[in-house]
Amino acid sequence: MKSADVIISGAGIIGCAAAYYIAKKGKSVIVFDANDNIGNGGSSRNGGGVRQSGRDPRELPIAMYGVQNVWPYLNEELSDDVEYHKEGNLRLGKNERHRKILEGLTEKAQKCGLDVKMIDGDEVRRINPYLSDEVTCASWCPTDGHANPMRTTLAFYRAARKLGVKFYSGEKVIELKKEAGRLDKVVTDYGTYTCEKCIVASGYESREILHTVGVDVPMTKMLIEALVTEAEPKMFPQMLGTADADFYGHQTNHGSFVFGGGTGLEPDNLDYGHLSTQSISAPAICRGILKYFPILKDAKIVRTWTGFEDHCADNVPVISNVDEVPGLIAACGFTGHGFGIGPVVGILLSELACDEKTTLDLSALRYNRFKASI
Repeated sequence: MKSADVIISGAGIIGCAAAYYIAKKGKSVIVFDANDNIGNGGSSRNGGGVRQSGRDPRELPIAMYGVQNVWPYLNEELSDDVEYHKEGNLRLGKNERHRKILEGLTEKAQKCGLDVKMIDGDEVRRINPYLSDEVTCASWCPTDGHANPMRTTLAFYRAARKLGVKFYSGEKVIELKKEAGRLDKVVTDYGTYTCEKCIVASGYESREILHTVGVDVPMTKMLIEALVTEAEPKMFPQMLGTADADFYGHQTNHGSFVFGGGTGLEPDNLDYGHLSTQSISAPAICRGILKYFPILKDAKIVRTWTGFEDHCADNVPVISNVDEVPGLIAACGFTGHGFGIGPVVGILLSELACDEKTTLDLSALRYNRFKASI
């Protein structure tokens, strides 16, 4: 098969969800991913947060739509268990600076209609009694939650395959080509394919692919690291984060904890392309965790992992047609926020790919918002 109605670069949750929803509309779809394994990028290397709180107002409507209309029904939609829990999110603070950050985020979210409020340390510990006394405040959003990133991504992948989507892992998109100004071909390291529409959803690597047709989305690559513990007794169901966004975590169905955050390390100098963890960062993350959860001091770490965020210049993603290249759609720069909105983004991309009016207004997430004004 050397042609399809829609070709997607990237088989993470964004690419897999888009493929599923496009195929439901009767279109033929091919998905390429440079990695040999589906979802091996940021889609399986994240904390699993399905949160509305702490988001920029430009992307908050997507997150709210997902919690209200998509996530609660995904198990039935995909005939799979994505381990979705809607039991709240505590975004924690320890000092006055943290309080001011959280108050600012909370005020913006409330103006968008989100049910979120500030609470003090005592109320935090009534919700989650395992948190230390160092926590003095938090924002509390009772409709936030978490899900299993790998299970969700693979559920979309399997459902898309049942609808006839062709996935080619280990095949990297290296160039896009135009014919008479319109996107016409997608070139991989194995061949050339034709399509009517192409969605570029390859994380940070999207920048290089888009450059081949003169399009730039300003992004940087940021390294994050996470720790997974052995199974512990059930403690709490909430998703957790912090005012500085330097820590996140939740307890899984299995009982293990997934905790992590930014490393502050330069990925190109220390990673060598192997997604390896660093001996200097894992202990630092552990020390940070114990400041919040001293009860876990004896918990054993069973594995660690790292992953990359495609960090956009203004901290929100690009989800957009590219007017200068008809047929091209960009979906990248999710800045560590992509998993929770991934299913809804898949719906929106299917609408863009089929030239339909989108369910939500995407004008604030257009790629050309970075252009200098004259």
